[in-house]
Order: sequence, then C-alpha cells, then structure tokens
Amino acid sequence: MVPVYNSGKIEKKWQQKWADDKIFEANIDPNKPKHYALTMLPYPSGNLHIGHWYAITPSDAHARYMRMRGYNVMFPMGFDAFGLPAENAAIKHNIHPSKWTFDNIDHMRDQLKSMGAMFDWRREIISAKPEYYRWTEWFFLQLYKNNLAYRKFSPVDWCPTCNTTLAREQVWGDDRHCERCGTPVIKKDLNQWYFRTTKYAEELLDFSEMDWPERVQTLQTNWIGKSEGASVTFLSEDGDPLEVFTTRPDTLWGATFMVIAPEHPLVSKLTTPDHIAEVAAYVEQAKRQSDIQREAADREKTGVFSGSYAINPVNQAKIPIWIADYVLMGYGTGAIMAVPAHDERDFAFARKFNLKVIVVVQPENMELLDGDTMTQSVPAHGTLVNSDLMTGTPGDKAFDRVVSWLEEKGIGHRTVNYRLRDWLISRQRYWGAPIPMIYCPNCGVVPVPEKDLPVLLPEDVEWKPTGESPLKLHPTWKKVTCPCCGADAERETDTMDTFMCSSWYHLGYLSPYFNTWPFDQKEYDYWMPVDIYTGGIEHATMHLIYTRFFHKAGRDMGIMKGKEPMLMLRNQGSVLGEDNEKMSKSRGNVVDPDKLVAQYGADTVRAYLMFFARWELGAPWNSSGIEGSSRWIRRVWSLFLEPADRQNCANEDTLRIMRRKLHQTLKAVTRDLENFQFNTVISGLMELLNELMKAKQNGAFGSKEWNEAANIYLRMMAPVTPHISEEIWSLLGYPYSIHNQLWPEVDEEAAKEEEITLVIQINGKVRDRITVPADISDEDAKTIALATEQIHSAVQNKEIKKIIVVPKKLINIVL
Repeated sequence: MVPVYNSGKIEKKWQQKWADDKIFEANIDPNKPKHYALTMLPYPSGNLHIGHWYAITPSDAHARYMRMRGYNVMFPMGFDAFGLPAENAAIKHNIHPSKWTFDNIDHMRDQLKSMGAMFDWRREIISAKPEYYRWTEWFFLQLYKNNLAYRKFSPVDWCPTCNTTLAREQVWGDDRHCERCGTPVIKKDLNQWYFRTTKYAEELLDFSEMDWPERVQTLQTNWIGKSEGASVTFLSEDGDPLEVFTTRPDTLWGATFMVIAPEHPLVSKLTTPDHIAEVAAYVEQAKRQSDIQREAADREKTGVFSGSYAINPVNQAKIPIWIADYVLMGYGTGAIMAVPAHDERDFAFARKFNLKVIVVVQPENMELLDGDTMTQSVPAHGTLVNSDLMTGTPGDKAFDRVVSWLEEKGIGHRTVNYRLRDWLISRQRYWGAPIPMIYCPNCGVVPVPEKDLPVLLPEDVEWKPTGESPLKLHPTWKKVTCPCCGADAERETDTMDTFMCSSWYHLGYLSPYFNTWPFDQKEYDYWMPVDIYTGGIEHATMHLIYTRFFHKAGRDMGIMKGKEPMLMLRNQGSVLGEDNEKMSKSRGNVVDPDKLVAQYGADTVRAYLMFFARWELGAPWNSSGIEGSSRWIRRVWSLFLEPADRQNCANEDTLRIMRRKLHQTLKAVTRDLENFQFNTVISGLMELLNELMKAKQNGAFGSKEWNEAANIYLRMMAPVTPHISEEIWSLLGYPYSIHNQLWPEVDEEAAKEEEITLVIQINGKVRDRITVPADISDEDAKTIALATEQIHSAVQNKEIKKIIVVPKKLINIVL
C-alpha cells in the first residue's frame, strides 16, 4: 500500500533525524576540497518574511548541490542582532532591547529550521552577545592602533525637541521632520569616530580576483568615484587658501566665480558685515536639507554672495565667492571653481545671478562661442581659447600641459580624488557594540586595555520617549578610571554602526565566541576565503564595501590573509506583493511563509520560490502559482511509489527515449545549479516527470533503466526539495542519506539526440523544416535541404549565391 504524502510529518521527521545525526556539521577535512557557502544573516525583527525564504532556500539548494559534488561544505547561520528597531520597541513597549531581540531570535531560529536548510547550527553567532561584540571592540582597537580609526567633528541629523541624533530612517517627509515629535530636523556638529576607508579606495576598485556581478562592480566603482585631476589653490583677498579639486584644470581661465559649501570653515571669515544676515539665514536653511536634495540635478540652484573675492591663480582675476548648498563638504574640499561656459550646473547658477561667462574651449565644427549670448553650457571638448599662453592648445594635450605648468608655478599639482568618504561609525544609541575608548582630563583619548574587553552594555537603563541614548544618562556606567594615570575619566557613550558587526561575521562563524583570538587560526586557514556569498544587491555600496575594507585592513595588520574575503557573489531579486508593490503591512500584501508551510509544506514553498521567477530578478507573488509546485511534488510521490499495472515490459525505444531525456535533463540541471538558474532547474525536472510518466505507462516501471531514472531524479531533486527526496529515497530502499550521495554523472552517449530538426530559409525567410540525423554533416544537410519539394521549386532556375549553415539549427539559402 502506498503511504499518504503528509508534508508536515515527513519534514519534521527528517529535520529531527538530520539534526540528531549531525550530517550537516562541517568539520575540517584535508582530504576534501572545501566550500564555504555564506548567505546574508537576518536581522531579528521577529518574523521571517517570504523575502528571507527567497534569499536563503535557493542558496541552500546550491550549497547542497556542492556537497553532493564532493565538497566539504560549510553553510552557517546567525543573527545581526544590534540595531535601532530594538530601541524603538523598548520605548514603545517598555521592554529591554536584549529581551526583545533574543525572544525574536528564538522564534526566527525555529522558522529558519522549518526551511530544512543544511545550516550548521553549532556555528551560530549572535552579534549582540558579549562573547561576539568583545571581538568587535577588539577590531576597533586594532584599527585605532594602526591609525585607521580617528575622531573628528561632523554633522548629524538632530532633533532639537527630542535632544537626540536621528538615523536616516527617523527623518521623515520632504520637510525632514522627526518621526517621533514632528519637529523640523537640523544639522548639528558632533565629535564622532571614523574609519579610514579612503586609504583603500584604489584597492577597492580592483575586482580582478573576484567573481562578482558586473552591476555590483559598477555600483561600487561609481560609489568610490575615482577622478583624476589637479589640486589648485586660490587665495582670498586676505590671503586665505581655498583649495579646489578639478578634473579640468585646462578650463581654469574660464573660472569666473567660486562656490563654497555652507559648512565650509571659512564661511564666517569670508562673509562681509553687510552680508552676515543673508548668509546666516542661508546656512541655517541648508542645514535642513539632505545631501541628496542638495545635489539633485533638477533642483533650482540657490546661493548667496559672501561679499568676498578670490584671486584666480592663473590670471590674477578677482572672482566673487558665493555660498551654495549644491556644494558639499563631504566631497572634495567643499569649494569649487565655477566654469559656467562648460558646466551645466555652473551655467544655470551664473545666469540666475548675472555672473560672468567666459568661453575657454572652442569645439570643432561649431560657430564661435560667445559667453554673453550662450543659452546653454557647451562641453569642454576642443581647442583652448581665451587662455593666455595656453590658447591654441589642442584638447588632447591640454590637460597634461596645463598641469605641468601649474606644478612648475607652484600653484597646483596632479592628484586623484575619490568620492568615497571615510566610514562614520559613531551612533548615539544604546543597542550597539560600545566604542572602547576613554576620555581622561590628563591623558586625553585613551583606548580601553584589551584585557578589560568587552566593555559591557549596562542592563539597568531607562528609556525616555525622546529616544536619547541611555548610555549618556546612566548615573554610573560612563564613569571609569583612566588606565594610564588613574584619574577619574569617562567612557565613550556612542556605540558602533551595526555594519561593523556584519563586516566580520563570516569570521565569527569559523569558531564562534573563540576565547583567545577572533577566530581559530586552523579554521581560518582551512575555510577562508568565502567561496560563495549570496544576498541583496541593496548592500552593494555599504556592507559589501565595508566588509572588503575590513578584510584588507585586517590583512595589513596581519590578522587576515589574501586580497578579498568573498570570491564569488550572487544577488537575488525581490519578491513583490501581488499588487506589484513592495510588501508591507500597511498595504496588506505581505505573504506569510509560516502559513504556506503549514498548508503546502516547506518543499513546495522552496520549489515554488525557485520556479516562479529568475532568482536574480524576482517577481510579484502569485498566490495561485504555488498550486503548480504542489501538484509537481504530489505527482513525484505517486510516480515513484505507486506500482504500475504494466511492469518491466517496455520496448527498447521507450527505454532509450527515457534515458536520453533523463541524461539531457541531468546535464541541464547540473549547468543551471552551477549558474544559480533555479527556475530552469525546476522546469527541467517537471518536463522530465512528464516523460517518466509516459515511460511508466509504457511498461518501464521495474526495469533497471527505470531504477536508474528514479535514482538520478531523486538526487537531482534533493538540493531543491530535501525532505520528500529523502523520504522517497528511503522508501525505495536506498541507503541513508540521499544528502550523503554523490551527484550523478551524465552519460553523454545516452544524452545524444538521434534526430534534429533543421529550419530551411531562403533569403532569411523560413520556407521549410526537415528532420535529419543528429550527426549529419553540413554538406549532407545542404543536399537534403535543396532536394525537398518546396525548396527545389523555389530555387529552380535561380542563381544560388551562397548557402549558410548554422550547425544543428538552420540552413539559409541566399539567392
């Protein structure tokens, strides 16, 4: 009697069996090639959503496939447990962030286990555990000791009513108000900690030893923003240096005004008494704008005149100094030379404020340009004009000639600039890894001795509705004795950006909470680097840059090895709601994977998530589509477990055709799993199922060919639907476990097509199709094509100029 397919019972049985037998625990094995498979760890928000399943279960399928290929695979899981949501929950529900976080982790761990993924749970790390953040603090100290961590004043978003800094997600609306109280947000300068990511800007542009998607490489390249140009020093009338970076030093003679950022340190000094009120109001207004708003290309340009002038070093021309919010302190020097004739933004500004426009580059094949009558800027491609001794210099020689002249005169030099900024890691929050620094009135800034790590977060904290950090308000926590002189001192009350924790979590998995070093060196030497990393492309310009910086800095400090931490990266797309919108509770379009597992089983959910869209693209959810995957699962169950009326009596053609389709599918599935093309893996298995159903009806059941097909089919299914594959494998009497079996080998001879269909074209238009032997030669194919009745009559009495053969596909006769 055929057992009933009960997904819930089967899945729980095998999950427990695998856990008891520890079959997915990964240990060092020098006799096997290693494969470190890593997927981005979740934030413990309370519930896994369908997006987690979409990211993780295909990654698990690939890890399982690699394991069956003979690799020693490590596939760990953990929780990125620090962060702002826990603090918001503390304020809203009066619950400690630690309890909220760890309760959520307990629930989400059970949800993750319901996937049936091959996680090695011994290696779980939780970034909010002191045993973990001890080493986060230790890494900070190493960066500080190596001059890669420093402190400086910088602006933050600040709510004057709540008296606290705000994260980007806490600033709402076009008017940029506080989410809690509605007060307009301002910018405020605070002393904050940074990491010198810019030191590695050039190395971060090298992707030569990485297999990362082209799109991620482009996003990182643009984010780093390398520009080759020159640094040129202008002087104010009082002799104050104003350094600018320009990619076009050859246009210096066209600089008719300067613009400095509202935050520039010389703003107050350069502002003359009759402009103080206007400048002060403008600077205050600029504090309310985000960098994105200020840089928007379609935004009307605004600015105020400082009342002061600068001297253009190449021609001694006196040019006005303006203050405008489209110039940012965070990029370059916070000051630019404006060449309105050849820059769209500068031109719009010049025309609005009636500033001079001087043409210094005359493009070829264009009427002579006149700065007074130009209606738009013109790109600076052409011969230099109105440029004193440089006039007449061809465009392809202008840059080098001008830079050499600037260096000779001592007023500028060749340089490279990067848009990448140093990493601001300070957060005025409680729920994060403490920054292990002490401020002593005698010794200044003093690092916490390594023997005193971790600096523990206090548990007895009070939460104010304003969101102010409890670390600042705690009566005793910040009070400490200076380790150098013994004087009364204070701890740093800022905590670290949570991206710090996730920059090294792949190392934490190697030997969780190791006591004497961040990781066991033997584990590092065997498992690193990460072989495949999967996750969302939204992390391209933050986490994925930070973790690369962290690795390179650690390598230079002698902690890590090699150029990169992750060799291969693959990104999944997003699962949208059925309304084609991003899933959110407010839209009511969220898909609950727990309900789907309860209704269909984890294998069906896994199969559908891999089938319904190209993994790297994603798609809107289709609630009716999962029924197809459910039917496929049930048909597989009945195909292999229900005996056939006719057994072991199929003719040779039936068996040959079945084996050909089997090995063709195996070849395609192998290729597609290698390439993360999961949707075609499932569709290929569905097609093969139909062929096997036919063969079963024709008496193949019970034959050695049928047994081969069942064996290979189940092994192909195993990475995608691990529970039902294991169950059927066991019921058919094969040795436990299917997940310990090797991946099947393709029989190339069996996979060969016996016949193929060739399309015949005349002058590119399809006229006929012919069926020919698969191994036919090009000459024989031409002969047969010309002999068909339709083609023969069409070319009769006409000159054939040439015959083009695309092997195994088509023949095109050109008349």
